[in-house]
Amino acid sequence: MERAPPAGNVVLKRIYDRPAEADGVRVLVDRLWPRGLRKEAARTDLWMKDLAPSRDLRLWFGHDAARWPEFRQRYRQELAAKTEALAALRALARHRRVTLLYAAADGRRNNAAVLRAAVLMRPVAPLPVMPSRRQPSPEVSGAAYAVSPDAGRVPAPTPPPSPRR
Repeated sequence: MERAPPAGNVVLKRIYDRPAEADGVRVLVDRLWPRGLRKEAARTDLWMKDLAPSRDLRLWFGHDAARWPEFRQRYRQELAAKTEALAALRALARHRRVTLLYAAADGRRNNAAVLRAAVLMRPVAPLPVMPSRRQPSPEVSGAAYAVSPDAGRVPAPTPPPSPRR
């Protein structure tokens, strides 16, 4: 099981800001190259456009703050399917400082912020599929089951019976 990198190893920076030695490995995480910026001036080490939001999601979001919560949720779903690229970025960040570069004007609500959170999350191993002895009915298959809030809770010990007189 891979472990998450230290939080200080993954930082965000707008690509239009001046590059610095402290940036470590500079990784552009936008699908499109930033407008008006020469590649030499950007000084990127990697361009991981595969980890950027899909074209449709990017166009739908349009950096509209009202759509931010849903954008985060949709982008996390897209990232869940990009396990190899995410694992490669996570592995790099475990050993070196990585600066995720983005072009958006909003430093808090952008794809790099969601990607940083995904990189810092400890990956969860998939649960093994246990064979079932009985087949679920068609109306139940694929349904989610609620878990009781008391599931896994150890009951309080019962007091011993009082002595009889």
